[in-house]
Amino acid sequence: MKKLVFASVLFMSVFFAQAQVSINVNIGTPPSWGPQGYDDSRYYYLPDIDVYYDVNQSVFIYDNGGKWIREKRLPSRYRNYDLYSGYKVVLSDYRGDSPYSYHTKHRASYPKGYHGKPQKNRGEKPVKNAKPKGQKKQDNSDKKKDYKYDKNSKQQSNKDHDHSNGNRR
Repeated sequence: MKKLVFASVLFMSVFFAQAQVSINVNIGTPPSWGPQGYDDSRYYYLPDIDVYYDVNQSVFIYDNGGKWIREKRLPSRYRNYDLYSGYKVVLSDYRGDSPYSYHTKHRASYPKGYHGKPQKNRGEKPVKNAKPKGQKKQDNSDKKKDYKYDKNSKQQSNKDHDHSNGNRR
């Protein structure tokens, strides 16, 4: 009986040892505009606009009059900044919660306009005003004004309109 219990325990320990669960420490998902190959990095520094991005919290971190602000969106002064084409410095060597504690170093090492190694974004840049497939944009520029009779607007077609006041020739 002892051998059967021992064999069962041994079998169960081997079986459950193979059923381990893997947990990803990186909580946030990198944005589609983020650089490829850095899924485990927490911070990006955007030198063109002097702003940090926290991947785990999905927030931008920027200086506002000496106070560091965390927001889901860029401040209004950077509203037209293209995150897809701007260069992102991946801060792979920093592990804390305040990347701006090295702001002076980052600003000196990565000035505005800085470009290091070529980067590819994780995703494609969204197309503005994109129509779903199968729909074409209607072009009214070359259509002639040829109004049909409409009961609601009481207009008649230019073709059928009689200007003779009943005096047809």
